[in-house]
Amino acid sequence: MEPPSDAQLHLRTLARRFTLTLFTAQSLGSAGFLAAATINAIVGARLSGHLAWAGMPSAVYQGGAALAAFAWGHLMDRLGRRRTLALGTVAGAVGAAIASLAITRGSFGAFLCGLLFMGFANSALQLGRFVAAEVHPPTEKGRAISNVVLGGTVGALFGPALVGPAGRWAVSQGVDELAGPYVGSAMLLLAACGVILFGLRPEPREVARMVAARHPVPGAVTGPTRPSREVLRDPGVAVAIVTMVSAQVVMVMLMVITSLHMKDHHHPLSSISLVISSHVVGMYAFSLLSGRLADGWGRAPVMVTGAAILVVSCLAAPVSPAVLPTSVALFLLGLGWNFCYVGGSSLLADRLRPAERARTQGVNDFLVGLVSAAGSLGSGVIFAAVGYGAMSLVGAVAALLPLGLTLWWRPRSPGLSDEGASRRS
Repeated sequence: MEPPSDAQLHLRTLARRFTLTLFTAQSLGSAGFLAAATINAIVGARLSGHLAWAGMPSAVYQGGAALAAFAWGHLMDRLGRRRTLALGTVAGAVGAAIASLAITRGSFGAFLCGLLFMGFANSALQLGRFVAAEVHPPTEKGRAISNVVLGGTVGALFGPALVGPAGRWAVSQGVDELAGPYVGSAMLLLAACGVILFGLRPEPREVARMVAARHPVPGAVTGPTRPSREVLRDPGVAVAIVTMVSAQVVMVMLMVITSLHMKDHHHPLSSISLVISSHVVGMYAFSLLSGRLADGWGRAPVMVTGAAILVVSCLAAPVSPAVLPTSVALFLLGLGWNFCYVGGSSLLADRLRPAERARTQGVNDFLVGLVSAAGSLGSGVIFAAVGYGAMSLVGAVAALLPLGLTLWWRPRSPGLSDEGASRRS
């Protein structure tokens, strides 16, 4: 085996640095988003004056992510990865500042406007996982994605934990305690912008082209760039997108309303923060495992496992409103989402030609955000009408879609769907 050339070593060094930069930006951004997410439903119910509208802030946030995802995908081709990601974080910081001001003035409309801009930022940062994937060779894409997603673990630890201190700081300044976490979100997103601007040099898109030239994917689709309609008819692309979309809507629908469910059972903010933290630990802490499983075990088995865990978590969530069982159920909800998200993202990255990546991944995240918005809005309506238990059952049924579809597709999927298995044989 020949030793790697200087050019190969240079590309590996850049790939590691880019991944570390994206991990750091994801950590800062997710902490900011989760500080807000912990209390969004509570703020929504208070400012709107209607329990059924508790899910509206998260719906607007997810809707903003959906609206912006497609645009970010196109901007990545025009402006480059670095500038687009930085622009997204600035939009989020502006939105968090608007949300904080809206709370102090009691304006529900302005609060929703701030959440819309924060959704814009979230969709930009989520595309960072694909930036990490494209600067790595095919056998390392799953791990690259998981390393970036792992940044959410930092957010899980520090985001909800920021709520209490930020609230006390706000009170000390003579403003509403719920305004404080959004100020903290703005500061964290500005820090993420700085990390991106300094760490993603040279432009990752150019590095990705060099990596693709040196590491062609065996069995991957080849030929000229396909129209979007043709790309979406690729069975592997369709399965990957359906898996990520379904997992996202199940996760969001249950997670968003859990804080209000616990508030109805008279849990303090500290207990609610603990449950949300356990959920986000499930979402991100096992990313290294899911990424390695996706590369070594295969994309499809990881996706099937994730969907099955989602079903179990939805059935377990309404069993007891106590902190411990709710924490376990929400942890499993996050873990199932992680397996579906990493497995689906890896499969999607496999199935796309270089010129198809940014726009198709933008379409994927647009659909993810769109159904997340619908799930967030629906969660408040279902919760107000029939309660937490019925909503959990709806989530369990929805999780059966990616489970059944991936099981149906897997025996028909050559090459990349079971890449790891083929390498072992």
